[in-house]
Amino acid sequence: MNDIIPTVTLPCGLTVPALGLGTWMMGEDASAAKDEIAAVNHALDLGMTVIDTAEKYGDGSTERLIGQALKTRRDEAYLVSKVAPWNASRDGTISACESSLKRLGTDCLDLYLLHWRGEHPLTDTVDAFETLKRQGKIKAWGVSNFDVDDMEELFAVENGANCQVNQILYNLSRRGVEYDLLPWCQKHGVAVMAYSPIQQGRLLQNPELIHVAKANQATPAQVALAFLLERDNMLSIPKTTSLSRLEENRGSVDLDLTDEDLARLDAAFPPPQQKQPLEML
Repeated sequence: MNDIIPTVTLPCGLTVPALGLGTWMMGEDASAAKDEIAAVNHALDLGMTVIDTAEKYGDGSTERLIGQALKTRRDEAYLVSKVAPWNASRDGTISACESSLKRLGTDCLDLYLLHWRGEHPLTDTVDAFETLKRQGKIKAWGVSNFDVDDMEELFAVENGANCQVNQILYNLSRRGVEYDLLPWCQKHGVAVMAYSPIQQGRLLQNPELIHVAKANQATPAQVALAFLLERDNMLSIPKTTSLSRLEENRGSVDLDLTDEDLARLDAAFPPPQQKQPLEML
């Protein structure tokens, strides 16, 4: 772990590490809380300071656990949470944010995302986000699970271009976004946050991925993460509660994939040749 973690520059000019920690399914089992809190703190120790959560995770229990983990280290984390679509009316978004802040034990979120599209108009959600910014309750906002048409609709809304991030499902086995969504986000300066970057571990038995890993004296997970680290303005948030797996993920920064490696990965996981529906987990 010698190399510095590369950074992603948000439209507002702020830079954040390109490798963070997802927390989906943390905080749901009290017997695991000690290990989960240790994992969050180890991620901070390793420089993986983007900590991603959501009000929907465990119906708030994940946010409460993250609040415990960051109790004495809040200033070290770039803290991200999300409003559920059913709460994303103007007043509902503000109320949901205030509830998240209480569970997280903080006065301000670094980034607040709309978890996915719902019934509430984007105009109302964006207005709420901008209000929360003025109130100092969030520093920035973005979206999650938005396809190209969603992003275009968002940017047509007043202040919609203030969107900093689109968090999407993206990994070697889910490359459909490369056809149009990633180019759109790059063109408009929106950073992309990849969730489930190793497909919840299901990628790791692929023979070609294993071959590339062995050729580089690395692990399959490191290759899968290095593939994403090659992308411009791409931030990955693998979830783990294992301290050794956190260190393994951090080691992906040291891996430089060759053109031959990338060609083998393209053969095993072909890039899209046409528009594909946005995938979600």
